[in-house]
Amino acid sequence: MALNLPARVRIIDVGPRDGLQNEKTPVPADVKIGLVQRLQDAGLQEIEVTSYVSPKWVPQMADNHAVMQGMARRAGVRYSVLTPNLQGFQAALQDTPDEIVVFGAASEAFSQKNINCSIAESIERFAPVVEAALAAGIAVRAAMSCTVGCPYEGEIAPERVAYLAGLLKQIGVQRVDVADTIGVGTPRKIQAAMEATLQHYPIDAISGHFHDTYGQALSNTLAALELGVWNFQSSVAGLGGCPYAKGATGNVATEDMVYMLHGMGIETGIDLDKLIDAGAYISDFLGRKPHSRAAMAILNKRAG
Repeated sequence: MALNLPARVRIIDVGPRDGLQNEKTPVPADVKIGLVQRLQDAGLQEIEVTSYVSPKWVPQMADNHAVMQGMARRAGVRYSVLTPNLQGFQAALQDTPDEIVVFGAASEAFSQKNINCSIAESIERFAPVVEAALAAGIAVRAAMSCTVGCPYEGEIAPERVAYLAGLLKQIGVQRVDVADTIGVGTPRKIQAAMEATLQHYPIDAISGHFHDTYGQALSNTLAALELGVWNFQSSVAGLGGCPYAKGATGNVATEDMVYMLHGMGIETGIDLDKLIDAGAYISDFLGRKPHSRAAMAILNKRAG
């Protein structure tokens, strides 16, 4: 059975931001800049670089200006940053990002625990941020968290995902990430969340962001590909988790995703060997092995 899969996939690597934000050891700005450099050398055309949140909450991102101003930008690469409020957006403006990222949860309980307000209130808070970004000619993406499961509410109905996508569309958000924040999703559930999002956004404006907590991220990627989704987020060396989701392991590793896609004859524009070098670079700094099966297999082969 020949599935009508996309011929090309675009990957946003979220390693420098989502991947490093919870690291206990401070990662110096020059190391982060080195990671961004290696990711673009490997052919990544979208990189989530940093966030503009209070250093009190996320000390790891306190060097946002240094990283954004210190990296050598490349034509054709989109650099995105997370801006949780208007204050964060004003700070980001000094560094001219190509895209800002706002966020909302499909779970009321998660919204309350994460940002102390309801889903509707969180969207109202983001409305002026989205408006300001669009007025400044900056693209806007929204991360929709807990689209299949929540650590507090359990399973999330697709209607909740459609509700959130509709609210984001109303305030002008241009594209959305369907995120399985705690990695509990399985293929059919992911497809249901994607289909709910499709009620408000075209397929080209939807990306998949799957965590690998239960080892389902690649299966879920394939399930999304079957629907025609061709934008995905992953994290080099499988860096990262979620500070508000207990036990959620990292994002799916970019190396594993690229290995799978290339094996399926799907283009990514990414050089897998250079990508593995980027993952090894940051993992060496953090003093551990990459959380990527493909990277470990190839690094072992190289060593052998």
